[in-house]
Amino acid sequence: MKRSRGGVRAVTGSLLVLGLAALVQTVIVLASGSVALLADLIHNFGDASTAIPLGVAFALRSPRAERWAGLFVVAAIFVSACVAGFESVLRLVEPQKIDALGALAAAGVIGFLGNWIAASIRLRAGERLDSPALVADGHHARADAYVSLGVVASAAVVAIGVPVADPLIGLAITLIILRITWQSWSTVRAAA
Repeated sequence: MKRSRGGVRAVTGSLLVLGLAALVQTVIVLASGSVALLADLIHNFGDASTAIPLGVAFALRSPRAERWAGLFVVAAIFVSACVAGFESVLRLVEPQKIDALGALAAAGVIGFLGNWIAASIRLRAGERLDSPALVADGHHARADAYVSLGVVASAAVVAIGVPVADPLIGLAITLIILRITWQSWSTVRAAA
């Protein structure tokens, strides 16, 4: 019972933090047109959504459901990488003007803070509750915090006159997300 409540509390807290960060980033991606931010945003919404199956698994108090939730987390990470990669390639082929560079940099900082806080919540709970799925999701969120700093780099490089950097950074974010997919898969598979 205590494990169930602790797991639900951790995923709910991380869902709120990531959801709020993603909502703020949504407004800024619409204003800026940045594909690097779009890649980060897609991934952050995917991360927030992974809290739902994890929460259900903990509410059911089922190790089997927790393993399935871990697989869902891996699938969500992979899908977000595919979408981010597609959008980045599309922007290389069809460039778009990037605006609101100050807001774009702020969106990267917001993504960093949201992911860092969510990672801390998930890692502490995952270790305390001996949950490989939560630990994998926590490591994933921590890596995503650094990915969000790529958005800050994109704003800086576009500001100095290199707009092609935005989709290139979007592709770099995609590669990092694919690496995170593999690491999360390894963690979840080892626990099965």
